[in-house]
Amino acid sequence: MSLINKEVADFKVLAYQNGAFHSVKKKDILGKWSVFFFYPADFTFVCPTELEDLANIYDKFQKIGCEVYSVSCDTHFVHKAWHDSSKAIGKVTYPMLGDPTGALAKDFDVYIEDAGLAERGTFIVNPEGKIVAYEVNAGNVGRNADELLRKVEASQFVAEHGDQVCPAKWQPGAETIKPSFDLVGAL
Repeated sequence: MSLINKEVADFKVLAYQNGAFHSVKKKDILGKWSVFFFYPADFTFVCPTELEDLANIYDKFQKIGCEVYSVSCDTHFVHKAWHDSSKAIGKVTYPMLGDPTGALAKDFDVYIEDAGLAERGTFIVNPEGKIVAYEVNAGNVGRNADELLRKVEASQFVAEHGDQVCPAKWQPGAETIKPSFDLVGAL
């Protein structure tokens, strides 16, 4: 079953960000674009490469009005310990959400029940709190922050210009396609 247009359930989790703990609730994601970047666990191998990749271009996400939330089933305390002990994770300034009960991972359908971990899932959520794009990768395949940024920009463009679609490899300012029929109505 597709998660496109699924509204994110109400939630409240604790986050580690910039040396402090704070809560993040559903109401905090409403009114702006968000990326939920699930990964299996802190202190692992592929995850720090991905989180550092996101950290390196986090300012670009902020410039387009998009908040990034990394999420694992670890606690916010474990996020702090990892942040304090890893050069790569030390670069992270976006909120690192703790999801020790798996509530968020279950809502986004990436929870691995028998392991108590999350799949490597990426979700773009619009200002109304609905999922507009997502992908789930095998645990041993890392993701690309530049491509994720491009997908957020494309999602924002089509939300603003509903009569146009973005072709493969579309970049801001490039040509789009205007279908000769109602694409949404055809689905």
